[in-house]
Amino acid sequence: MSVSESLFDQPVREQREPGKAGLLDRAIARTIDFIIVAAFYEVIPRAGFFAGLTYLLIADGLYDGRSVGKKFIGLRVFVYNNTDMVKACSFRESILRNFPFAAGFIVFGIFNLIPLIGWIFSSLAVTVVVLFEGLVLVGSEEGMRTGDELAKTHVVQGKQEE
Repeated sequence: MSVSESLFDQPVREQREPGKAGLLDRAIARTIDFIIVAAFYEVIPRAGFFAGLTYLLIADGLYDGRSVGKKFIGLRVFVYNNTDMVKACSFRESILRNFPFAAGFIVFGIFNLIPLIGWIFSSLAVTVVVLFEGLVLVGSEEGMRTGDELAKTHVVQGKQEE
């Protein structure tokens, strides 16, 4: 039996864990965060790169496990120990879970220094990182991307309390 057939055979409530954040919600929240990073980068010459990088790394440690995008959409990042929710994401876990995006942003900044064609390589580098993380997220049964695996975090829907 294929994966798609087994999904259709399951009751709807078993297809998605209660509280688990949906792919679209996560994508919208991350897009909002990327817009903030881009605003830093464009508005503040030179220092904006470092401000954007800092926000990108610590964003999920803000607002008790919520970046600005996640707070707006209603998502929250928790640190898990096996299956038990331990605590809201701190700055440490935020840096770990956002490291893949930060690495892509650093490569973006380096390639962007190349005159004339640098923007092509920098855009390609960011696209590769975002697509890779998205594919890992879609392919994961637990709904975890590479950064979530590194930090042992899960993104959940709603405003769950500890």
